[in-house]
Amino acid sequence: MPGNTTEGSSAHMMDGAIPAGLLAAVRSKRPLIHHITNSVTINDCANITISAGAAPVMAEAPEEVADMVAAAGALVLNIGTLSATQVEAMLAAGRRANDLGIPVILDPVGAGATPFRTAAVLRLLDALEVAVLKGNAGEIGVLAGTGGSVRGVDSGGVTGDPVETALACARAMGTVVSMTGAVDVVTDGSRVYLVKNGVPAMDRLSGTGCMAASVTAAFVAVADDRAVASAAALAAFGRAGERAAAGARGPYSFRTGLFDELAGLTPDDLGQHARIEER
Repeated sequence: MPGNTTEGSSAHMMDGAIPAGLLAAVRSKRPLIHHITNSVTINDCANITISAGAAPVMAEAPEEVADMVAAAGALVLNIGTLSATQVEAMLAAGRRANDLGIPVILDPVGAGATPFRTAAVLRLLDALEVAVLKGNAGEIGVLAGTGGSVRGVDSGGVTGDPVETALACARAMGTVVSMTGAVDVVTDGSRVYLVKNGVPAMDRLSGTGCMAASVTAAFVAVADDRAVASAAALAAFGRAGERAAAGARGPYSFRTGLFDELAGLTPDDLGQHARIEER
């Protein structure tokens, strides 16, 4: 479990009306979420975006990404199956998004696994203003320089305290860090939110990390406070996982339930069951 970030720090639960209001805003505004993402999970990302209440577009041709992102409420960049051409498309879309004030959510899938992958993430972070860096503990630990391990695209965890790792990464990168795990850690470098929704089955299904980035983008698209929006998004996704697990017989019935339960999740249910601890 994550420890306190400062001696004598106090913690309290976020008012459930906040994530409930953000979910209602996503459903009301139905923002367009532009994805340049990986080929393994692209369909799941599109459908989870719809289930959250937003609208997806999956476009990565360098010839059109700058035009496409101009209509979006947020841009998701996911390097899960990256190529040199895709990185160039991400840079073009990201620069256009920055020019227009459209938030960029970067999912550094497998950062630390290979030099090419790590260099691509660092290049994107250097060239673009990233609103939210959403990764697992291993990826965030690698990028923070505090120690993390990645095997393929799976997290091997961090060597130190997860909260301190997320804080160090947020401060080094100047962005909101959303670090998923048994307890999700969201921080802007000063405030810390611990999201305690979710179930272990979410870690045993391919694509849930990518889907979490899509849900995060939907919430960030309708909010001014990107840290609060990121925490609310993970609570909503985790709550859907809790509901899906109750009726699942295995990984694929759980997968189906995850989409169904997020689509059916009401602001009232999220408001009652979101478990977001503020520090």
